[in-house]
Amino acid sequence: MASRAHRSETAARQLPIGAEVLPDGGVSFRVWAPKCKSVQVVLSRHPNDRKPLLSLDLEPEHSPTDPSKGYYSAVVCDAAAGMCYGFRLDRDSALVPDPASRFQPTGPLGLSQIVDHRSFDWSDADWTGITIDGQVLYEIHVGTLTAEGTWSAATARLEEIAASGMTVLEVMPLADFPGAFGWGYDGVCLFAPTRLYGAPDDFRRFVDRAHALGLGVILDVVYNHFGNIGCTITEFSDDYYSRRHENEWGSPVNFDDENSLPVREFFLANVRYWIDEFHLDGFRFDATQQIFDDSETHILTEMARQARLAAGDRQVILLAENEPQDARIVRSVEKGGHGLDAMCNDDFHHSARVRLTGLTEAYYEDYAGSVDELRSAVRGGFLYQGQISQHQGKRRGKPARGLRGTAFIHFLQNHDQVANSGTGLRIHELTSPGKLRAMTALWLLSPETPMFFQGQEFAASSPFYYFADFSGKDAEAVAQGRMDFLSQFPSLNTEEIRKALPDPANRSTFESSKVDWAERERHRTIHELHTDLLKLRREDPVFRRQRAEQIEGAALSENCLVLRFFGDDGVDAASERLVLVNFGRQLCYSPSPEPLLAPPAGCEWKLLWTSEAVRYGGASTPVVEADDGWHIPAEAAIVLREGTRASAQSAE
Repeated sequence: MASRAHRSETAARQLPIGAEVLPDGGVSFRVWAPKCKSVQVVLSRHPNDRKPLLSLDLEPEHSPTDPSKGYYSAVVCDAAAGMCYGFRLDRDSALVPDPASRFQPTGPLGLSQIVDHRSFDWSDADWTGITIDGQVLYEIHVGTLTAEGTWSAATARLEEIAASGMTVLEVMPLADFPGAFGWGYDGVCLFAPTRLYGAPDDFRRFVDRAHALGLGVILDVVYNHFGNIGCTITEFSDDYYSRRHENEWGSPVNFDDENSLPVREFFLANVRYWIDEFHLDGFRFDATQQIFDDSETHILTEMARQARLAAGDRQVILLAENEPQDARIVRSVEKGGHGLDAMCNDDFHHSARVRLTGLTEAYYEDYAGSVDELRSAVRGGFLYQGQISQHQGKRRGKPARGLRGTAFIHFLQNHDQVANSGTGLRIHELTSPGKLRAMTALWLLSPETPMFFQGQEFAASSPFYYFADFSGKDAEAVAQGRMDFLSQFPSLNTEEIRKALPDPANRSTFESSKVDWAERERHRTIHELHTDLLKLRREDPVFRRQRAEQIEGAALSENCLVLRFFGDDGVDAASERLVLVNFGRQLCYSPSPEPLLAPPAGCEWKLLWTSEAVRYGGASTPVVEADDGWHIPAEAAIVLREGTRASAQSAE
């Protein structure tokens, strides 16, 4: 095939790297390969066709002394969307994929495919994006969300998810990785949505349909390391990896050392790419404590800025996982923070888990699961804000005072914590139904941002194991690493349990983790509990305020907590709610000197909601406040609202 080519006009490109179909025809190729003396692009019609249509030298840009040296580019006029290509480096016979490939049809070691995102017909022009206020997150792993494990099958479930009260889908990582299944946290092709769930346009259809149903979609991104297996990034440059820092998974990304500017550009382009070409509504940044950057402007701060610029008039939300609980992540840039919207609060999960299960092993040893701990988490977010962690033997956390409740993501399940049970058990299988209903009410009526894990809303019986499709020594190393991690739990460090732990590389481990959506109807009582609580959270004028600073709490006993939701500075004092959560046996609280129990002037408390409703599997709730004291059912949550006293009504 004859072809015309010339040096790339980078100003015509949307992103600085990758293969881009140009509006007037042809494809612009640009790659950073400072390690190489020459780079050829080799095009084929199909991903398995190794007989090239053409091979063309990319031209080096600028002079050797230019700070952007190492880029190679060209416009190939006869190239088009759908064609596949690879790069031949220094005349080597082997082809390697584009580090910024938009799709890898046969996996991360195969040829890349040219994708024209502009050919997709979006219908979400009226979608204005999302803010953190009022959101309910729903974490999904596309490969196990349905039996089929595809974007198409996941799209078919969106209406049910939205009807349950979820508002934002948090999609576990999609960057392509080796093998036929995995969690996605070892991605090696950061711009290529994995071929395992379908084509890029299938993902776009998923997002488009979600927006039509009022659902936002955010992506879990891993910017702290590249996957160790199947990664070809060092064929182009050794400077992608830091020589100054170390992290838990190998070499961290180089954001602040020599030649880090093109590396920063690579990741900032990735941020813009997902928002621009897939209309995503934000990100969840994985393990931000392992993103090291001593630059004047931290890469997280810059990523947040680029994400909002890429969204334009749309609004996006930016979330973070940060095990040390550095609250600066969600403080404004003006106050020395990174400007993200919310971060995961492991403290709430760990304390709630101890309360529900009694487990105090490993990292749970830092928690008593007391009602005082839960009260503090509801009112102030993190429990550890600089105190010494007994488990870690060092100080943990930063002061979180002044942060809004929405800045903390509270959860009872997520992919890590379900898998960390060893046997993949969900929380409803580890506690009593009454305790779970009570804790669920406390969780969902609190002002923090709640997050569900797929199937949690209907008590899915499917486990969620750790699975990764590796073979040979890689599979052995992964399995051993998993056992070593779980060995911190004495209850999981027995020969009997170790033999029973599922093999991460066995396909059956992956298949057994798939959600059975027929259980949504079979487990109707727990599903109605969740949908009713989310409706109350969404529609009640007090709970939907999400104002942690307007909540006061007290322990009525070692098992019973009272929370009072006040109005705005006394102006709206009549709009108050009282939440009683009892994790223990039936409580008769008498005498009752706790002032939070006193109703607003001229009012009395009336029942608004109870976890003991028969429709949830409870035994109904009798009168709570009587002449002889407060009668609070065992393992139950009760919500009371203010109401006019009967005597006052008759007097009128």
